[in-house]
Parts: sequence; structure tokens; C-alpha cells
Amino acid sequence: MLRFMDWSVVAMGCVLVLGGLGSRRWERTRARKNERFGQDMRFIWAWQPLLMGLGMICAKVPGLLRTPHLVVEVFDALSFGLAVTVLGFYLRLGCRVLRARRTT
Repeated sequence: MLRFMDWSVVAMGCVLVLGGLGSRRWERTRARKNERFGQDMRFIWAWQPLLMGLGMICAKVPGLLRTPHLVVEVFDALSFGLAVTVLGFYLRLGCRVLRARRTT
């Protein structure tokens, strides 16, 4: 049962990655039609699901495939790096929102 739950986390990560790629594609088609989408919303709808899905996949797949401990540690470090990157994106987004509210 636990093995199934671990694979379901990987499947959810794949869904998030595909959703992130789909939203990036949709954004590009809107940009071609000159419909400007907010810079802040671009991160929310495109980058965040993509990075979090990659983090979920990187966290579970090496352990499920019974790879050596070194490979699991490398992928855990990669997953941590992705989480820090998303945190940095959110902090930058928060600074932009606060700066925009001050000017209005």
C-alpha cells in the first residue's frame, strides 16, 4: 500500500509538470496575440507547478527505483534547491506586490 502511495506522489508530480508546461504554452500563444498576461501571474500559473512537480518527482523516484544512497542524496539536494528557488520567486513576487501597493 505504501508503495502505491509513493507512486501516486510521482504521478501527481508528473501532472503538475505537464500542467506547468501546458500553461507556459498557453501563455506563449496569448503573447503572440498581444494579450499581455501579468508578470506575476506568469510565475503562479507556469513556473510554480513546474518546479514543484519536478521537486516531487526528484524526491520519490530514486528511492522507489532502489538507487544507491549517493544518488538519493544528490536528488534530495536537487529537490531542496528547487524548493529554495520557489521560495525566492515568492519572496520576489511579494516585494513587487508590496511595492505596487505603496505607489497606489
